[in-house]
Amino acid sequence: MGIVEQLLIAVGLSMDAFAVSICRGLGMRKLNLRTAAVLALFFGGFQALMPLIGWALGSQFMWLIEPVDHWVAFVLLAFIGGKMLWEAFHEESEDCACEDTSRIDLREFLVLAVATSIDALAAGISFAALSVDIVPTVALIGVITFGLSFAGVAVGHFFGARYEKPASVVGGVVLILIGLKVLLEHLGLL
Repeated sequence: MGIVEQLLIAVGLSMDAFAVSICRGLGMRKLNLRTAAVLALFFGGFQALMPLIGWALGSQFMWLIEPVDHWVAFVLLAFIGGKMLWEAFHEESEDCACEDTSRIDLREFLVLAVATSIDALAAGISFAALSVDIVPTVALIGVITFGLSFAGVAVGHFFGARYEKPASVVGGVVLILIGLKVLLEHLGLL
């Protein structure tokens, strides 16, 4: 997997965190950069940690996965992308509270970080199946997620919820296309 695919996966996986960050920014009466940075650290950290855990688990069971690794990668990435698309078109944004969200609530940030990074765990299993160099990949995912989460708080504060749905749609489509590319390459069709 090349750097372009890794970058696209990092952006795709970070879209849930970006959307939640927009919601957090919506509730801020005044943009609080400290809160944005702490939230971005939680999201970036967990988005890097979860694929590492998935990769470690997938590596242990590679002897079972290897004969069908391209199918595993395709199914997991297509599932994650499809889930993001489904949520973008079928769920109303109730996460965006009207109260001031500029305070730091570590327990809430932890729950949000875990919830938005579960998909990255499945992506980590795909990374094991594809023999991806995991350290630079998870570092890239963490950095991209941190940056987009921090920016998401600002976007939410300044522009409102108008970019939440498009971000989820783009992320979902990107993940599905990468999964399809992996499958077609392994089948010799691309």
